[in-house]
Amino acid sequence: MNDRHLFSPFVFRDQKLRNRIVISPMCQYVATEGMANDWHEIHLGKFAQGGAGLVMTEATAVTRDGRISHGDLGIWSDDHVPGLKRICDFISAQGAVPGIQLSHAGRKGSAQRPWHGNGPLLQEDLDLRGERSWQVMAPSAVPVDTHWHTPHAMTAAELEGLAGQWEQAALRAAAAGFRVAEIHCAHGYLLHQFLSPVTNLRGDAYGGDIAGRMRYPLEIVSRVRRVWPAGLPLFVRISAVDGAEDTGWDLEDSVLFARELAKAGADVVDCSSGGLLRPAMLGTKVRAFPGYQVPYAEKIRREAAVQTMAVGLIYEPAQADGIVRAGQADLIAIGREALWNPNWPMRAAQELGHDIFPDIGMSYAFHLSRREKLMKSLKSTSPQSACG
Repeated sequence: MNDRHLFSPFVFRDQKLRNRIVISPMCQYVATEGMANDWHEIHLGKFAQGGAGLVMTEATAVTRDGRISHGDLGIWSDDHVPGLKRICDFISAQGAVPGIQLSHAGRKGSAQRPWHGNGPLLQEDLDLRGERSWQVMAPSAVPVDTHWHTPHAMTAAELEGLAGQWEQAALRAAAAGFRVAEIHCAHGYLLHQFLSPVTNLRGDAYGGDIAGRMRYPLEIVSRVRRVWPAGLPLFVRISAVDGAEDTGWDLEDSVLFARELAKAGADVVDCSSGGLLRPAMLGTKVRAFPGYQVPYAEKIRREAAVQTMAVGLIYEPAQADGIVRAGQADLIAIGREALWNPNWPMRAAQELGHDIFPDIGMSYAFHLSRREKLMKSLKSTSPQSACG
């Protein structure tokens, strides 16, 4: 029998996940100057209480100008560490592993929060909310769209300086207590912008052919791996296809990139897609259907010989379990389905016949185990005898 299933432990480096369910990074846009607050603690903490194996923060900016919007989490200063540490401590106390997604928005920064329009920050945002725009940077001076801010093409000195800020962010993440770090190289943000020939028009060593376009993302992964504790895993989220049809980044490119990521020290490749061309935060021309990105994770896992995480419209427990059992991916990331039901792991365990109670806090386990016994008792009692 295949002993790999959704509730089998997952061990990598010195860490062990109690199951293979990961809460995917989901931007909340409610921070002020990057500071974690009560919303983030409750938002992330309830997923740990619900039984997930790994709980990831939203995209967390490595520099102030690397934010998507004014509401993004940040880790560009030591002042951010205490609030994040409080979240890590709580997640760990519930038996889950806390993870952080480190990010830089590049040309997609200086943007409105989604409910304010999801476009570039304008004078009206300053007038209404005091949210001032900032100069964005990118591999090349190519804006997201005609009405978006034109980015500043990064100089060699700026590339080196930003790499150092990625390192400092990773050190702060370790100090806060995160035990998994993920480098965001997807969804049209800065490192994805380096990969695609649509957004990277550079003529130096960081542009041109695929080796040149991969150079800077791989340098960031190598440098973060160098300072990230040796016993802690490093993920990289990629857009396996960037939605740019035949002119951009395709799945074969991602297989090649994944091989190089493994050499640079990445433990898991998180396989998403899209986001490069459209101004929406997660815009894509890829047609979505249940499990539509799983083939990306499967191909990369098989051909690049690296562990992968599948994400995207995975919402049924049997569906998630089948992906793991078939060896299509090692981990399953749940996003909006977890927002709808933070106890999705408990639901999955019940449907799949696994005991979730050892994986949740005693306060929940005590009451829910009694509930389960009561429900079984009620099911075994006929309506007639119950009324008699």
